[in-house]
Amino acid sequence: MISMNPAEHASVEALKQIRHCIDNNSCFRLEAGAGAGKTYSLIESINYLISRQANLLLSNRQQIACITYTNVAKDEIKDRTDHHPVIFSDTIHAFCWSILQHYQAKLLEHIPELGEKWVQRIAGSPGINNQVVKYELGFPSINEREITLHHDDVVLLMSLMLSYPKFQKLLRSKFPIVFIDEYQDTDRNLAESIVGNLIDNDSGVMVGLFGDHWQKIYGTSACGLISSTKGKIVEIGKKANFRSDKNIVQCLNRMRPDLPQAESNPNSQGVIKVFHSNDWGGVRRDGKGGGHWKDDLPESDVKDYILKTKSLMIGDGWDFSPEKTKILFLTNNIIASEQNFKNLADCFSYTDDYLKKNDKYIKFFLEVVEPTLFAYEHKQYGELLQIKKGNHPKLKCQSDKTNWLKNLDRAFQVKTTGTIGNMLDLLMETNTPRVPSKIEDSETRFKSLTSQQAGELDDDESKFTRKLSKFHSISYLEISSLSAYIDDKTPFSTKHGVKGAQFDNVLVICGRGWNQYNWNQMLEWMDESYPADKQDTFERNRNLFYVSCSRAKHNLTLLFTQELSQKSISVLERIFGSVSSIV
Repeated sequence: MISMNPAEHASVEALKQIRHCIDNNSCFRLEAGAGAGKTYSLIESINYLISRQANLLLSNRQQIACITYTNVAKDEIKDRTDHHPVIFSDTIHAFCWSILQHYQAKLLEHIPELGEKWVQRIAGSPGINNQVVKYELGFPSINEREITLHHDDVVLLMSLMLSYPKFQKLLRSKFPIVFIDEYQDTDRNLAESIVGNLIDNDSGVMVGLFGDHWQKIYGTSACGLISSTKGKIVEIGKKANFRSDKNIVQCLNRMRPDLPQAESNPNSQGVIKVFHSNDWGGVRRDGKGGGHWKDDLPESDVKDYILKTKSLMIGDGWDFSPEKTKILFLTNNIIASEQNFKNLADCFSYTDDYLKKNDKYIKFFLEVVEPTLFAYEHKQYGELLQIKKGNHPKLKCQSDKTNWLKNLDRAFQVKTTGTIGNMLDLLMETNTPRVPSKIEDSETRFKSLTSQQAGELDDDESKFTRKLSKFHSISYLEISSLSAYIDDKTPFSTKHGVKGAQFDNVLVICGRGWNQYNWNQMLEWMDESYPADKQDTFERNRNLFYVSCSRAKHNLTLLFTQELSQKSISVLERIFGSVSSIV
């Protein structure tokens, strides 16, 4: 018999419970803490379904839906299930629209319920008649021919449509099994509708939820924990940690005793150090000009403390190369400034748009243009020809090849000296590499609108042109800086940007600078409970702290530049052991 380590035992037990739910067509929720191997459990569950039900489902023209929240996760699931035809893996928006688009009349009925902005759009238009409802570019608009939806509109419409028995029946006929990856990031309205209309009412759709509500760190609209008041969701805790050394896992367990994890190596022992700055003798920030800086060190002193801490870690043998170590800061703006893409970051309301390449422009630049220009710069012609497939015009003769290389040279010159707008103009002209149709449509619309007088544009059109004008004006080098950051060519990161990632060594800088986060307050509330009306505030802070502390495989260091109370220090001592001061 093969000997298993404690984490493997816990993983096998969780998978056994999932398979029992699948065999009995029961809805379930797998709560997989940091490092537990949630994706492994998801893939194994899908493969179990494929082995048992694939032929029957395909003969009935049915599929297993696997909903994700990023294109990266969608592609990973497809790859790890060998692109099996019974699996429909896509983002939440694509999944919803694949079903919603067939209900045009009902969609028209619900458009006025999508919020005040839609009421205003309808009032300033010919009204709702028999337009075609579309979801393509993500820019909301209405005219006499068509209505185009925003990303958020698609999710809200799905939550409304699920209340119709006929719609539930159609969903069940196409997707009798629905798995949701990172369930905690589901929109709150949609989550409530799924529970009420698919789970609690015994719709026949088996819903499997995979995630961790302690890792809900994106926005206020996400649902967090999904549960059933009727007990229709089987709760499964995956009590394993394959990532961290034993003493780090023990710290996480003290932080989260309701989901204790077992380590993979009982003999492992990393190093944990916690430093605070309470003994600093200067005047801390008082919050003027922004209360979110209150009680933190002045900016120059924060940098000094980080340098001192890094020196101590280097003395302990830390390798600060990007492959080995991550320094986690509080906000993306700090990183954006350090890594020279702040103007680009400021263009987006949601960090996922650029950090996870959810925006179509960012996805194209980072996945097509940047790799193309990198291969061209380094004369990697084999790689260049691989990238070319599907993204460049066909090369039929020598003159085509000459023009192709000439166009790439022009693009490389724009990369070093031009703006994003300059690059888009060039690529629209040369199609080297080819511009996706959605970006072409967006650019065509932009040029059409900017040729009109300002007073002729409605609010949505003005907002669209302002945003794209700002985007166009940014130096293209910021795209390259963002690419280097995302591709881990820098030691810096943010707490929001590393969910799911892991590193040998992690240094977490806990300071102020964002009004939604106050680490001293969070620590004080951790042992004594939070005020009744502050649950969301506490969980937002706690979750981000938990995610940050759980990235390290071997060595974890925390530096608090915010002043801490004695109560907070006591909580840190309970969780991590000793706490030291740096002067």
